[in-house]
Amino acid sequence: MDLVITGGAGYIGSHVALEAVERGHNVTIFDNLSSGAEENIHPKAKFLRGSVTSCKDLKLLFSKSKFNGVIHLAGLKASGESMLNPIKYAENNILGGINLLSYCLKNKINKIVFSSSASIYGDPTSIPLDENHLPSPINYYGFTKLCIEDNLKWFSLIKGIRYVTLRYFNAAGYDIYNRIKGLENNPQNLIPKAMEVAIGKRDQIEIYGNDYKTEDGTGIRDYIHVSDLAKAHLDSIELINKLNQNFTINLGSGKGSSVMEILNKIEIISNKSIKYQNVGRRSGDSTKIIADIKKAKKILNWEPRCSDLDTIISTTWNAYKQNNSISKSS
Repeated sequence: MDLVITGGAGYIGSHVALEAVERGHNVTIFDNLSSGAEENIHPKAKFLRGSVTSCKDLKLLFSKSKFNGVIHLAGLKASGESMLNPIKYAENNILGGINLLSYCLKNKINKIVFSSSASIYGDPTSIPLDENHLPSPINYYGFTKLCIEDNLKWFSLIKGIRYVTLRYFNAAGYDIYNRIKGLENNPQNLIPKAMEVAIGKRDQIEIYGNDYKTEDGTGIRDYIHVSDLAKAHLDSIELINKLNQNFTINLGSGKGSSVMEILNKIEIISNKSIKYQNVGRRSGDSTKIIADIKKAKKILNWEPRCSDLDTIISTTWNAYKQNNSISKSS
C-alpha cells in the first residue's frame, strides 16, 4: 500500500514507519518535527515537513502521490498539559484531525487508522477496561481523542470511510534492535522523564500523588511496548484493506505497574538513583487503568510480545544511554 503516516518522525510514529517499511509498504512521513526527530525518518520513506493544522501543507502532501491509506499519529498527548492549555490541544488534535479527514475525502482515501487513547474512558468503573466501557474523559486530551473517534463514525456513515481506532494505553520502550535512535523532545511521560534523571539531564522527577488506593500509593498504568503498538497499526490498516470494516480496539499489555514499580525497575536496570519529589495529584488522573486486550488478540491475531517491564525499561535505557554517550563525545 501507499501510506501516509502523520507524525511519522515522532516517538511512536517512527516505530510505525519502521514496521510499515519492513512489511514492504510505500511510506510517506508527514511531520512538523515539533516533537519528532529527523534522524528517525526511515531512509526508505519519503518525508514532507508540515502540519495537520495547515491546509496548505495538507494540500501539498496529497498532491505528491495517490495514497491508499492514512495512519494518523500527529497528536499532542500529555493529559496534564491539556488541562493547562486546552486551546493548543483543540487546535492540533481536533481541528488538525478534521482537516486531515477533509483532505482524505477530497482525495478519495477511505482507509484510516487513528491513534486514540485509553484516556477516553476516564475513571474506569471496571478493571480491566474493554472497548464497551462507556467513554467519559476526565481530561481535555481524552476529550480531543473521543471527538475524532465520533467524527470517524459519522464520516463512515455518511461518506464511507473505513477506520480502525486504536485506544492506546501507555506506550513505552524502544526498538529492540536499536534502530530508532532519536529521543523525544520535551517528553511528558514518566519513563522518559525518569531516564533523563538517570543520564543527568534533569535533577529529579515529580510524582503526582502518593495517596491513591494502591499497594504503594502511586497510580497504576498499563504499559505497552512501542514495537507491539507499531505492529498493531500495520495489522489494522491491512485488516481494513481486507475486510472493509470498522473496528475500535484497545492496545495494552493487560497488566498494570505502579509509578514506584517503574522507578524501582529503572534504578535496577540503569544502576542509577532516580530522585523524585511527591507532589499533589493532577487534575484528570485516574487511580488504576489496565486494558482488556482480548479483542486485539481475536480481531488482529495480535500479542504484546515485547511488553514485559524488563524489555520496556532495558530498551529505553539503551536508547538514552547511547544518545547520552553520543552527546558527550560530540
